[in-house]
Amino acid sequence: MIAVLQRVREARVEVGGAVVGAIQQGFLMLVCAEPTDTEATAEKLIAKVLKLRVFSDEAGKMNRSVQDVGGGLLIVSQFTLAADTNGGNRPSFSGAAPAEQGRRLYEHTLAFARRQHPVVAAGEFGADMQVHLVNDGPVTIPMRMN
Repeated sequence: MIAVLQRVREARVEVGGAVVGAIQQGFLMLVCAEPTDTEATAEKLIAKVLKLRVFSDEAGKMNRSVQDVGGGLLIVSQFTLAADTNGGNRPSFSGAAPAEQGRRLYEHTLAFARRQHPVVAAGEFGADMQVHLVNDGPVTIPMRMN
């Protein structure tokens, strides 16, 4: 799975003008399933994200996890993370999992995250979403989990 984490002070996702998911401090997590991904891949990604120490401690060092600070996760499906821009000027998205597999893995990612962490919000798979965030730092971390 491909993920981009953005440490945020707040974030929300709107679909058709209505807020479908929102958090305060935490991670906006953009995720893209790839064809070889499984439920185990999604679980490994969430486990890593929950323990990633990029939130500031009392000394201002990035030494605390989202769990340590009581932050939330806003998980948004974004197949464009698999973009291949090597040929021509129009990206290819063939590296993303097919829609049915992508939806299944996104829903599994959400369900697993909700079992592991108390504050998990979501976007809407396949929808035209508007994502609003206040990036904290800014801290943006790309990840690829195999």
